[in-house]
Amino acid sequence: MGILSDDVVIIRQSEKEGDPSVITINCPDKTGLGCDLCRILLFFGLNIVRGDVSTDGKWCYLVFWVIGKPNTRWNLLKMRLVEASPAFSWAFGISRCYLSDSELQPPKLPDLFLLKLGCSDRKGLLFDVTEVLYKLEINIEKVKISTTPDGKVMDLFFVTDTRDLLGTEKRRDEVYEYLRDAIGESLVSYGIELVGPEIRARSQASSSVAETLFSLDVSGEHPSGLHTSNSVSISVDNSLSPAHTLVHITCQDHKGLLYDIMRTFKDFNIQISYGRFTIKRGRNCEIDLFIVQSDGRKILDSSKQNALISRLRGELQQPLRVVIMNRGPDTELLVTNPVELSGKGRPQVFYDIALALKKINTCIFSAEIGRHVTGDREWEVYKVLINEEESLQVRRSKIEEQVWNTLMGWE
Repeated sequence: MGILSDDVVIIRQSEKEGDPSVITINCPDKTGLGCDLCRILLFFGLNIVRGDVSTDGKWCYLVFWVIGKPNTRWNLLKMRLVEASPAFSWAFGISRCYLSDSELQPPKLPDLFLLKLGCSDRKGLLFDVTEVLYKLEINIEKVKISTTPDGKVMDLFFVTDTRDLLGTEKRRDEVYEYLRDAIGESLVSYGIELVGPEIRARSQASSSVAETLFSLDVSGEHPSGLHTSNSVSISVDNSLSPAHTLVHITCQDHKGLLYDIMRTFKDFNIQISYGRFTIKRGRNCEIDLFIVQSDGRKILDSSKQNALISRLRGELQQPLRVVIMNRGPDTELLVTNPVELSGKGRPQVFYDIALALKKINTCIFSAEIGRHVTGDREWEVYKVLINEEESLQVRRSKIEEQVWNTLMGWE
């Protein structure tokens, strides 16, 4: 018999606004499952205030206490969490837990589409578009936005569809209707077309961008003086458990904190046997994780411990990097975040950038998303050229601060 989806994911919504809802996930285990689930919660804009994780290596039990929004789509969230779990492999008598990587078929890349929009420019236009795509579960892979001297905007979005329906006329009509309602009479032209695999070649950030963003260390300080979380403490203890290594973390909370931690363990191919995440006072967090290597053993090698601690510290002090640069008479905003080894970027970064700039009435003149490889890491790079007239009305430090606070959820 298969596993019913109602048994895999149970969501108990809070009865009082501001109280956490409780999400319980009970399913077969796999390395990186916690990362995949936390990524979905981040995509839906949920803030995890507490978490408990336990597994015996074959079956796992996870509980997340989350703060949602009035418009949180709980039924859709449940569907996405069920899809991310390995439960349906068991329904056919196959457990991914017992298969090696070579035996697992690589996932099929989703079809890539080019969404072309022609509009009359106005404040908040880009945010309105990205909000529509977010609600429709359409992921922005790349973007090219340009503004003409006569106030027209040409938006080119390379997108994938979570629902895998963008190739149908019904789905394209749905996208058009939502965009028309959001943009109104400013919408001049619209089109969606399937693009070939050669378009998937990832654009690289320029050398000047790389020099600006990737020469920074993890000291937590940006050139403009903004700081990331410096109150990060990480310790490793092998004495408390005969079979597990304990990693104890205290740090400041930020949007996607648990995703950043889980992503790091997934990239290191480390399994979490038991974990607890709590927010104490304000934004102060404590995380205890009992972990093992992929071979099921404790991490005793000091060099491996140091590498893990160094990576975790960097992820928690600088989960993203935000820098304002002068490009002659123009102001350029640069934002970057690390990419998972699987190739997935951090969800909703472009959405948060557009939201932050809308809050301070700053228009985007052009924008691009590219990728940059430095050492053994790949990064997503967002380059946003701010409207020259608008940038004179808002201090550049204010722009950087607003974008940073929105991305970190510190508002």
